[in-house]
Amino acid sequence: MYLNLGITAKALYLSYLGRPFQLRRWVIVTFFLFLLCFFWIVVAIGRFLDHILYPDFRRQEIRQPIFIVAPPRSGTTFLQRLLAKNRDIFAPVLMYQTIFPSITIQKLIHSVAQASRQKGHLLFDITSWVERHCFGGWDGMHKMRFTQPEEDDGFFVYTFVTEAIYLLFPFVRALWGAGFADDLPLRQQKKLMKYYRSCLQRHLYLNGPDKVLLSKATQFSGSILCLQREFPDARIINILRNPRESIPSHISVFFTVWQWIDPSIRKIGPESREYAELAAAWFLHLEKFAISARPERYYRILYPDLVQNTERSIQSIYRRFDLPLSAQAKRQIQSDARLAVDYKSSHLYTMTEYGLSPEWLRRELGGLMKRHRFSASIPLRPSPRHPSRKTRSVPE
Repeated sequence: MYLNLGITAKALYLSYLGRPFQLRRWVIVTFFLFLLCFFWIVVAIGRFLDHILYPDFRRQEIRQPIFIVAPPRSGTTFLQRLLAKNRDIFAPVLMYQTIFPSITIQKLIHSVAQASRQKGHLLFDITSWVERHCFGGWDGMHKMRFTQPEEDDGFFVYTFVTEAIYLLFPFVRALWGAGFADDLPLRQQKKLMKYYRSCLQRHLYLNGPDKVLLSKATQFSGSILCLQREFPDARIINILRNPRESIPSHISVFFTVWQWIDPSIRKIGPESREYAELAAAWFLHLEKFAISARPERYYRILYPDLVQNTERSIQSIYRRFDLPLSAQAKRQIQSDARLAVDYKSSHLYTMTEYGLSPEWLRRELGGLMKRHRFSASIPLRPSPRHPSRKTRSVPE
């Protein structure tokens, strides 16, 4: 296990002493910290037992993994779950596997699940209840289920080097390294990636030693160099969406949690501005990486193409990386493509809601916006849809 003590200590100081006392914030942060400590200890014990019970996992190779990398709200979940349906080739990382990155614990979970099926699916009923009550409120923005493919952020929560900590600790500038690991000292980067490799080795050892690892994490936008150095044969899929749409959409996800923890936080405030600056830095970092990336190891998809031409986009990934495409997998892609629809969302966000202007966007990302012919202008809100028209979900 690895924990970045510097980031952790600074986050705790800022939360408890860096702001005026607020009981609600203290109680919520303390509760989740105790919960995290409990899981950290359980997982650490499980990973220790892995070395005793399953020592061969340390020799597990990770050959030409595929990482989906893009700033949040760019279609990464949509793409990951489409590709993950081809289990003959891919070994995607599921949510519960990121929470418990231990072979011993996962085998225990599998045994309990098997016993539960003989007892009337008790475990299923319990997990369904937890999913509804803990994750149900996010379904309109990012649906999460324990047995669905999910971001690798769960691995990194235990390290405190993840953008996810900004949910509890909205001090983005002060905790910059948490969301931008490529700016951390090299020694910390290496420790972080060593831990991450050990998680992926365990995952493949248990779930498909000869399969292609399929992973995605938006936080890789700020650690793409770490990723490339640790996995030099990795294949990167980048999805590019207009920052004008992506940035406010993801701030909205974080703002919902921020205000729940601390009602004094406002949409137009330092938290939103600092997070927007981080997102802009991610876009620039990935753009710089794209310029020097080797074509056989890097593939960029434009968000509108992914949404409007889903079948063609998925098949182009198979061709670019020379992946076998069976007749069954092709039929699955065609079926999924028919369900994929144009961008339609009941959630509409604009930069102005968070104090961001087209001028700010041009100042931060002017070169990228111009290069890809993205408009920075704020579009007018569309009129409400006709009641009889079906509302379609947006791929995120």
